[in-house]
Amino acid sequence: YFIVIRPYSSVIVIHSLDYRSCFDITQINIENYPESLRPLLLGADIYDSRCASGAEVLFIDRDCGYFLKSMKRGELEAEARMTEYFGSIGLGAKVLSFEQTDRDYMLTERVRGEDCTDRRYLADPKRLCELYAELLYDLHRRDFADCPVKNRIESYSALAFENYRTGNYDKESFPDSFGYASAEEAMEVIKKYGSSLKNNTLIHGDYCLPNVMLDDWRFSAFIDVGNGGVGDRHIDLFWGVWTLWYNLKTNEYGDRFLDAYGRGDFERDMLRVVAAFEVFG
Repeated sequence: YFIVIRPYSSVIVIHSLDYRSCFDITQINIENYPESLRPLLLGADIYDSRCASGAEVLFIDRDCGYFLKSMKRGELEAEARMTEYFGSIGLGAKVLSFEQTDRDYMLTERVRGEDCTDRRYLADPKRLCELYAELLYDLHRRDFADCPVKNRIESYSALAFENYRTGNYDKESFPDSFGYASAEEAMEVIKKYGSSLKNNTLIHGDYCLPNVMLDDWRFSAFIDVGNGGVGDRHIDLFWGVWTLWYNLKTNEYGDRFLDAYGRGDFERDMLRVVAAFEVFG
């Protein structure tokens, strides 16, 4: 659910829209935000739409609406750069400002519609997964000559090796069809086949249903593109299959999604290679 925040002078009071917990009130001092953003916050109704990522995301209900995302310093730079790029080619939100204090702050215009986990879209899963595949196919056909991130695979691979070294391994988040029995088994696949991943496609990098916005079944924008750049299409395809399993609670639509994307445009075995990287993601 969303949380309503109303600024009173320099203090923002958050009231839950879920009336069962309407007495849970949180106060945020507006002076904790950059001075340039305070006029936008002050006097506006604000909704806390934070997610599990650790970022604070505020919806500012003023004019046509704004989103203000903040994270620890340095953690939003890549996302701001890629969001600006996606916005410049008509595929994402317009970035209005990016500021760094002790934290990173990215202000964007609101995009129309709802993300693909909205009930109206989940209620028609066949139509959803086919549209979802078509949008990805169109993204992967885009020219990427001016993309600011040219080698996404380099950082993608480096993260996997670092997390293997530190014992950061998670196989529970993935469907059985992509699972690995151990970290060592997954790393063996990475060492043997990881070089097959290529920087030859503009990718989203986290192609999950909550990160695609639709306006009455029409594409509106891609959001949360911090892992995007020039990379390998199989990364997006992996997450496309995963999110349909996770959000629809069934494996029924993965093959339909891949069929709609086009079986001749990817290698099925490469999805398992990507899964090996992702258990260290």
